[in-house]
Amino acid sequence: MCCVVVSFPGMIVIGVDEELGPQVYKCDPAGYYCGFKATAAGVKQTEATSFLEKKMKKKLDWTFEQTVETAITCLTTVLSIDFKPSELEVGVITAEDPKFRILSESEVDTHLVSLTERD
Repeated sequence: MCCVVVSFPGMIVIGVDEELGPQVYKCDPAGYYCGFKATAAGVKQTEATSFLEKKMKKKLDWTFEQTVETAITCLTTVLSIDFKPSELEVGVITAEDPKFRILSESEVDTHLVSLTERD
């Protein structure tokens, strides 16, 4: 099970619970928080959240690659931008490696190429 987070400026907390698996919480400045499977925050959050909701209705059990590529596709679609690897930062955490890390430019490029080839 994977979680998708598309983050514009805002506060989203992600982590892996030993019993429940991947968890995503979105927090507002007043301290209200809510759990999600996929969410966005900030500018164009409504459009991004709508995009992610449609994707999540179709499939819930995603691979790591599908999860990353869905997040990239969401950003590309909502912002109408074709990103270069140097223009995109993707943070990940998995149950197998529960330490937050940023994908390298070459890893991002691999996902961008995969998306381009699919289209």
